[in-house]
Order: sequence, then C-alpha cells, then structure tokens
Amino acid sequence: MSIFSKLFGQKKSETAKETVNDPPVFDYPTEQEINFDKLPDEQNQKKERKGFSHDSEPKDIPEAIRFIVETQGQNYLTTRGFINILNDFRLLKDIPAAKNILLGMLDGGYIQNILASHNWVIDARAICNQYVNEFGTKQELVSFIIDSIGFGLGFSDTKPFYNSNGQTAPSVSPSESKRQETSDIIVEPINANSVQLEPYDPKRDLENYHYPTLDLLTKYVDDCKPFIDISEQTANKNRIVDVLRNFGIEISTIKATVGPTITLYELTLAPGERISKIRNLDEDIALSLSAFGVRVIAPIPGKGTVGIEIPNAKLAVVSLESLLNSKKFQETTMELPCAIGRTITNEVFMFDLTKAPNVLVGGATGQGKTMILNAIITSLLYKKHPAELKLVLIDPKKVEFNSYSKIKKHFLAYIPDFYNDDPIISETKEAIRTLNSLIKEMDTRYDLLKMAQVRNIQEYNNKFINRQLNPEHGHRYMQYIVVIIDEYGDLIMSAGKEIELPIARLAQVARAIGIHLVIATQRPTKNIITGPIKANFPTRIAFRVSTMMDSKTIIDDSGAEQLIGRGDMLYLNGNSPLRIQGALVDVQDIERISDFIALQQGYMSPYELIDPDEENSDDYSNRDIDMQHLDPLFEEAARLIVMSQSGSTALIQRKFTIGYNRAGRLMDQLEKAGIVGAAHGSKPREVLILDLRSLENLLTQLR
Repeated sequence: MSIFSKLFGQKKSETAKETVNDPPVFDYPTEQEINFDKLPDEQNQKKERKGFSHDSEPKDIPEAIRFIVETQGQNYLTTRGFINILNDFRLLKDIPAAKNILLGMLDGGYIQNILASHNWVIDARAICNQYVNEFGTKQELVSFIIDSIGFGLGFSDTKPFYNSNGQTAPSVSPSESKRQETSDIIVEPINANSVQLEPYDPKRDLENYHYPTLDLLTKYVDDCKPFIDISEQTANKNRIVDVLRNFGIEISTIKATVGPTITLYELTLAPGERISKIRNLDEDIALSLSAFGVRVIAPIPGKGTVGIEIPNAKLAVVSLESLLNSKKFQETTMELPCAIGRTITNEVFMFDLTKAPNVLVGGATGQGKTMILNAIITSLLYKKHPAELKLVLIDPKKVEFNSYSKIKKHFLAYIPDFYNDDPIISETKEAIRTLNSLIKEMDTRYDLLKMAQVRNIQEYNNKFINRQLNPEHGHRYMQYIVVIIDEYGDLIMSAGKEIELPIARLAQVARAIGIHLVIATQRPTKNIITGPIKANFPTRIAFRVSTMMDSKTIIDDSGAEQLIGRGDMLYLNGNSPLRIQGALVDVQDIERISDFIALQQGYMSPYELIDPDEENSDDYSNRDIDMQHLDPLFEEAARLIVMSQSGSTALIQRKFTIGYNRAGRLMDQLEKAGIVGAAHGSKPREVLILDLRSLENLLTQLR
C-alpha cells in the first residue's frame, strides 16, 4: 500500500459519505523563494548517463528512481538527466503526462522540497496538494509520481502502481501480500479537496521572532505610588466645605480618592440642594485652595454625587513599564490594545483600537501629545507580531518618529518607489500619495471581503487561516494597518482638502477591513478639526488647551482648559470625559525597543503599499523599460511564468513574496523581452514562450 493509500485509503462507502461536503482546503506559499537549477545541455546529459547499464533494466518508474538513487545519489534527481534516463528505459512511453509532471516538479522546486523533507508523511501530502492546486493536474498521477520518488529515496518500503488507464493500485512487499489478500479495503485515489492541512499560521515566516521584553523600559522608584498627605486632604476638605457654605450649599458627606496627580473629592449634597448651584464654582474653589486645574463634575456619571478634582501638591510618575507589566495588559484579549495611562483610582487605562476605531488627539504644544502616540505604538509592538500589524507613520516635523525607521522590515508600510529608503513620511506630497494608496488598499480589501462573503477582517482572517479561501483568487492574510499622523494641522494648512478628504473617507469606512487612524494636532480650531473629521473620530483625547472654545472643539465640552499639563488628559469615548494621567515614555526606551526588534530576522522588504499613480497596475506598455538593469528575480519569474503558462502579476507577487509594484515591474520587463503579451484588463497575459528550452535560449541572448 502506498504512503498516500495509507493516509487516505478507506472503505468506498465511507469515503463517499465523508468527503462530499468537505470544504476545499488550499496550500499557501511561504516566504522562501523558488530556486531554479540551470538546465544542463544535451552533451552533459549524455555524459551523465554513461554510468548506467541497461542490464537488468528497472521494470517501472519506482524501481528506476531507486536504481538511480543507489547508483548516482539522490542529488541526481534534481537534474534533468534522471528524466532522460527514464526515457532511455522506455518507462514514460505509456504515461506521457508523467514526463511533464516530473519536469514541472523539477523546475518548480518540488523535488528539492521532497529531498529536504523531515516528515515524509506530512510533507509529501502537502507537496502533492500544492502541485495539484497550482497546475490542476490529475491527482492520481501526481500521487503516483510522488510515491515513486518516496519509494526511490527509501522513505517508503511499498511500491506504488499506475497503469495507462489512470488506475492506481497498491504494490506490496511479500510480507504484506498475505494480509492484503483478505482485506476488504478499497484504495481511493488522493483527492485534493480531502487533504487535511494544518491551519495556516501567518507567524510562521518569522517563527523565531521574539516580542520586546519589559526590561527595555525604564522603571522609576516612585512609579505609580501616589503620595498621600493626610493633612493636605483634610485641609482641602475643610476649604471645600467652607466655600460651598459661603454660597449657601450644604453637603452631607465628602470622601477623597487619591490618584497619581489628581485627588477626586466626592460630595453628597444635602436633601433639597440643586446641583446647578455648584456647576460654576470651579474658579471660586481654585481661588480658595490657591490651586490651578480645579475641575467640577456635576454629577459624576452613574453616581449620585458631585466630583471636584484638585491637583496633588506632589505628582507621581506613571511609567509605561508599569502599564505593560500589569495583569490587565498581559491578559487582555483586545485585538489592538493601547495602554495610555492611569485613572484617578490608579487603575491601568487601556482601550482597543479596533473598537475606538479612530482617535483624535488635540492639545497645546508640549502637553504630551507625541508621548501618547509613542505609548500607543509601543503597546502595539509589545502585543502584535510583524505578520499581524503594519504601521504608517506620518511626521511633518521630521524628528519625532525617526527611531522607528529601524524596524521598517518588520512593522512599517510605505511606497518605496517614491520614498526611497526612508519609511517615515515627512513631506506633504508623500502624505497625500500614501493616503490615496491606503484608499486603494481599502477598496481591494473590501473586494476580497465581498468574494469571501464576510463582513470584517476578523471573519476573513479566520476563513483564511482555516484554508477556506483560495490564494489563486487573490486572497491573502490581512494585517491591521494603523496610520499615525503626528501633526495633522500642519498638513491641513499645506494641502487642505487633499489631506482632509482621504482621511475622512478612511475614517468613515476603513474600520471593517483593519485600517485605523490616530491623528494629533496642536491647533484644535474649527478649520482644522472640521465636522467630517469629528464625526468619524468618536474617540478623542484632549490635553491642556488655552481656551474653553478649543476644549469644546476637541471633546465637545469644557474642561481641557483646566488641565495641569505634563500628560494630564481627558479621554472621551461616550457621554462624559474621563480624566487620565498619561504614561511617561522615554526616548531611550523607544531606541532600545527599536534596536531589539531590528536585530531580529525581518521580511525581505517593508510592506509595500499600492502605488496610487498607477491608473492600471497591469498596463505597463507605455512606460520606458531599462532592459540593461533587469530585476534580480527576472529569470526565475520568467521560468515560473513559462512553466505555469499563466502571465499573472499576482502569481509573481505570491510566489516570490514581493510587493505589487515590484511584481508589476517584473511583468513589464517580461513583456519587453517578448515572454508575455500585452495586458488585457484584469485577465492574465498571454504567455508567448511555450517551453523551457526556448526560454533558456532567450535568456542566454539577454545576458
């Protein structure tokens, strides 16, 4: 019984019953590039065959492969000579299609993968399924060929059998023949749809990646330890009671909650007191306490009390290390967790960016906006794998995000043709191109969601991981893309609607396909934060501003003008703002984290966004092509196209794991060389070279 028969053989009735409704499964490519061995010329092939004797010739393909391995070594199977030997033995005469399959396996690297197998049972099954899915070849014959190679290499001690009618049957050793004479098992041919592959693992390309460790972050001595001064609290309570009595307001109880920088005093009003009488007393209370940043919350949402927030005389430090080291962050199930600070009750505050789903940050210069952006980025780096997250960083000031350029091959996304090697976008024109590129990416992803009949990125990726989506149809694993803009107001002042419109469209509809935006501005005015922006950024963070009008522009309420600065913020995602002390992120911490990630293995290139200037990404006929400087993958791509007889840009992109722009340039060069024809919309191009020998002659001329 062959190895495939052992894997898939079962009673015929049971097979028919169990495999009718099985969904198709698809084998996805890895990051490894395909290497094509240079084909030997005819004279070398004849020399290689001199060592073979035609005495006691093998009777079938499995015996011939074993004979070749024993006399010439298994590496001989990676040359074209062994296929000619099978011709010499006249073993391919009755099975002419076997020669084409062997050539395809040889040129496509399948035989090399078989030789490198560590687990023959699993690897052979996957290789067969991949070949059948890619070329649509008869499954029984592919199974027989791979079984024959496994028999020849000694991976299996049972010899497969295949006749000219396309029927397979087991050929067994004498020790098994007696047992199989009484067996009622009917061997079924392998079916690509019945192959059970393990779930797709997007992290496998960088399976040795290590997440940043907490010792890279600075830990402070007085971290998250509020300084409690009983005498200070007692004095504040007495002054609050005196001020309220002066205005004719009586209270029943008062209690204090001490936070890192603010103490919240909760008051219970006496029966009959109206809450409107206390709402405008914040300045009077501040005058009485000789304090800045007093804020009155009347009433506290969800409670029957009135809150008065008063800054502490001694402020505590909230470090990012204490947030990321907390149990809440370590055990979170959020998709994109962002830890940004601590509440007045000293609890870790974090939010899920997928639920946000877009964040607007506003405040005056030097109040902590950039620090909170770094806290968001760092939280994501500590929780997400490079296969799950990509960042688009736009920094008009050119100095805030430079440290992250080291991790461009792990986490950053940009258009390399336009930005050269700098992944941090700093010019207005670059920002406009990038935002328009993200709109194209959004439209492409929504088309894929429509094909997959799902509603959001989570459902789509679950289907892809379970191998229910065919990559031949353009399906791929979708990473989250987080766009972070440090100074949105500067871009608006430079480009106006060219910046605002794509941002508004992305914020409005891109959340379902995993694109989220975080924008910050030091100009919280109505001509910067317009109606469409506010409508599509439900999550807002306000730092200290100069006027009440600016506070209302950001969070639709007053209060931000009363903040004390140094990371003190109001977070709004609902009805009432929540006061939070932002985390302190040191520049040296960012450097250490970036260095830690950069020293690890990354992808071959950063994540390439679609070039928005290409009106038709498949139409390159009008562009000047430099055939003197061919892409390093040109010859390998040419062999792939000729072998598959499919002139598809997506095929090149998928097989060599390169961006769409580079794959398009490769297809452009192939057209110029006369290997493929002109583009016809979204259909694959016509392949003009029909066999590999003609291709090799053409490549020799081009060299």
